[in-house]
Amino acid sequence: MGTTLRPVRDEDHDALFAWQRDPPAVRMAAFTREDPDDRAAFDAHQHRVRADPAVRHRAIERDGVLVGTVAAFTVEGEREVTSWVDPARWGEGIASEALRLLLAEELQRPVHGRVAADNVASRSVLERNGFRVVGEDAGWAAGRRAEVAELVLRLDG
Repeated sequence: MGTTLRPVRDEDHDALFAWQRDPPAVRMAAFTREDPDDRAAFDAHQHRVRADPAVRHRAIERDGVLVGTVAAFTVEGEREVTSWVDPARWGEGIASEALRLLLAEELQRPVHGRVAADNVASRSVLERNGFRVVGEDAGWAAGRRAEVAELVLRLDG
């Protein structure tokens, strides 16, 4: 069966909320919600994202089991991608495969990805899918409660 994508459903929210408030995952991702423990804010965000036709938000399943999410969305006129995988499943290649599948649906180019400069794993996911570093930035990262250096990557073709 392998890795597949499907629309995110209400019944996914409990697992997604748990994964997105895992302290090591929040620290690694860095650029997260202000309060990862705020369930009401999480639910409101999920419903807003799922209602927006410009957002391509997909649940990732591996062998029929929910293991994460991947999405494409527009920020300041630029298309961006993001993913979040169950921390218990890190290192299995799920994020790389899910991004490959999403990019087959998401045909707009260029598309960007942003990662904390020290987040080697997420950078590798993007680079395995053809993204290249095109810039650097820095910004407030709620997940670390600090200013964090960020890499901007882009996929052109």
